[in-house]
Amino acid sequence: MVTLQLSCPIIVKPQAKLPILGLARNQQKHLSKLPSSFPASLYICSSQEPHYPIPLFPPVDQSVAAVVFGDGSESRLYPLTKRRSEGAIPLAANYRLVDAVISNCINSNINKIYALTQFNSTSLNLHLSRAFSGILRGKDGFVEVIAAYQSLEDQDWFQGNADAIRRCLWVLEEYSVTEFLILPGHHLYKMDYQRLIEAHRNNKADITIVALNAIRDKHPGFGFLRVNPANQVIEFSMKSEREKITSISGKSSRKSDSVASGNFPSMGIYLINRDTMSRLLKEYLPEATDLGSEVIPAAISIGMKVEAYLFDGYWEDMRSIGAFYHANMECIKRSNMTYNFYDRDCPVYTMPRCLPPTMIREAVIRDSVVGDGCIINRCKIKGTIIGMRTRIGDGAVIEDSVIMGADFYQGEDIQSSGKCINHKAIPVGIGEDTQIKKAVIDKNARIGKNVLIINKDGVQEGDREANGYIISEGIVVILHGAEIADGSII
Repeated sequence: MVTLQLSCPIIVKPQAKLPILGLARNQQKHLSKLPSSFPASLYICSSQEPHYPIPLFPPVDQSVAAVVFGDGSESRLYPLTKRRSEGAIPLAANYRLVDAVISNCINSNINKIYALTQFNSTSLNLHLSRAFSGILRGKDGFVEVIAAYQSLEDQDWFQGNADAIRRCLWVLEEYSVTEFLILPGHHLYKMDYQRLIEAHRNNKADITIVALNAIRDKHPGFGFLRVNPANQVIEFSMKSEREKITSISGKSSRKSDSVASGNFPSMGIYLINRDTMSRLLKEYLPEATDLGSEVIPAAISIGMKVEAYLFDGYWEDMRSIGAFYHANMECIKRSNMTYNFYDRDCPVYTMPRCLPPTMIREAVIRDSVVGDGCIINRCKIKGTIIGMRTRIGDGAVIEDSVIMGADFYQGEDIQSSGKCINHKAIPVGIGEDTQIKKAVIDKNARIGKNVLIINKDGVQEGDREANGYIISEGIVVILHGAEIADGSII
């Protein structure tokens, strides 16, 4: 006798010699009559067989596709985004920002990943195509880059994330997925998307919005959700810095309990049913360009079931240079409240590189992270991120800074040209006896000897881009490839 263990026991008589996992059609008729309140997984119990789940939903790796966006045209991390998108910005010595989001997908068993890119996308496209093709190959998965394009039907570039998805549906719908997971590609966090998908399906939602479980000092800019006691989103509104609530909002006709309901900031992460996405973008809102300000409010207004999924883990949306700087500094701290790059269960994937080990010569290094292939001479480093291929000269002192490193080694070129001997060129890296404190040094920067990058006047905001640097929130940012002459004081 085989018994289905449900809230109300139901006896099922299997056919002779019928395998437990291969239920016959007459058994499936019994399953079809079960109340809708039963859980999504049913367990078969037998004295001779272990418990096996019978999933009523297809596996995540076959039924969900992730759509990752590099960033928009208005970046908050300039000048780090002068020649690259936000997702391509180096992070924590060895990684790029987009690696965290792609790794979440891989660790959540989501193997179909599309990256929609447009602005300053060369570096991001190159990184994605090189970093993840081999990782997913054995899992029948892929990371496919879809760059913005013009066609006979659409002569313009992508006008927003909703417009980008609409124009790429012919690619996204190639596989028979049931949901699309929409993700910003420049946020730093760890999330098990399978739990989000499970909640979405159990609630039979059309759209599920991921929101922070607490109000932050600075809202992320993706809107606010008003949630009723049943966890349904009854209002979605965008909040601006100058206006308390903008006119862009969507309200549902569902009644709410004002005592038990709450307001939560959206993280810009949406799980949307495939059919819902197609109907919204093609039928209801064929001209909409943005998901947050147009599509989501409209879906609520027309009565679609929009649910909230609250997230209470570490999350940083890189809303400013200051946020990016502090996220890097937190990588050094020994705390469970920050992002963990050393998690064996949820590793962070990135581009495999064939770099030599870092060489350290009589340096004093404290509370720092050092990337691969660096050449660190007799210097002092404290509380600093040292990126790949960084060269640091004798006598240098670096504190509380982010050094992004270099894309190449320059030593052989300089020696062969003789320029280094004549002191006519500044090599890539940090020169001798240079002092750097609370700064972000972008890739391939050339910092000369005896340079002081310490913001000696305590400037909070300053634009000296013509001189190779800017100051944002009191943090000095040296531009990509900038050259700072010997003896300069910043």
